[in-house]
Amino acid sequence: MIDNGKYAIESKDLAIYYGDSLAVKDIDLQIEPQKITAIIGSSGCGKSTVLRSFNRMNDLVPSARVEGEIIFNGQNIYHPDVDPVEIRSRIGMVFQKPNPFPKSVYENVAWAAKINGFSGNIDELVEKSLVDAALWDEVKDDLKQNALTLSGGQQQRLCIARTIVVEPEIILMDEPASALDPAATFMIEELMHELAKNYTILIVTHNMQQAARVSDFTAFFSLDEEDRAGTLIEYGETNQIFTNPEFQLTEDYITGRFG
Repeated sequence: MIDNGKYAIESKDLAIYYGDSLAVKDIDLQIEPQKITAIIGSSGCGKSTVLRSFNRMNDLVPSARVEGEIIFNGQNIYHPDVDPVEIRSRIGMVFQKPNPFPKSVYENVAWAAKINGFSGNIDELVEKSLVDAALWDEVKDDLKQNALTLSGGQQQRLCIARTIVVEPEIILMDEPASALDPAATFMIEELMHELAKNYTILIVTHNMQQAARVSDFTAFFSLDEEDRAGTLIEYGETNQIFTNPEFQLTEDYITGRFG
């Protein structure tokens, strides 16, 4: 595998269209390895659109079109020779609403490993993934229970276990705690810090307090007033973005003057 150099993944001159409508433009992001990077910004500025472009989930939207490059392991993931299914196994995704399969807890995790060709000890792998997702102690006595009977927070941690069982390099999270109560949100945030020891995490969040708590780096997006396309305004270490932003627009958003 080709070394990507300094960054886990980076976008260059990224622009995304839905049909003839320009959704986002001029996105140059360099994501640091084994760090948590938050994308913040007002509704409709393209945060989730950009996040989904990092593992080609936008391919599933018929009208979507991507221009520019996203470089991962030394290659543009949008090159015609690149298999998007392979990309999604290396760059996993956790969605806003927990989406476990209507199967047992065990099968939710084991299935993901099996379809990716795992042929080792599946029991050990399932246990390790559930341990790493901070769920094992809560489900180990009944792995056959239907995943849909778990609480919302447990379901989201199960989805994280299902994501990491295939050992991706990057985990994308699209507002992973927005549907959860404060206690479950706290557990997800604590889990993110643990996962960042082994994975690169890129999270979209509308919660600025959450971004300040969990992330090492923050990217602030806003809408261009002329064409109403989302664009990257400022990107840097989270402490700098929140305490000494370079641009007035960033400060106005951080302090709640708009958004």
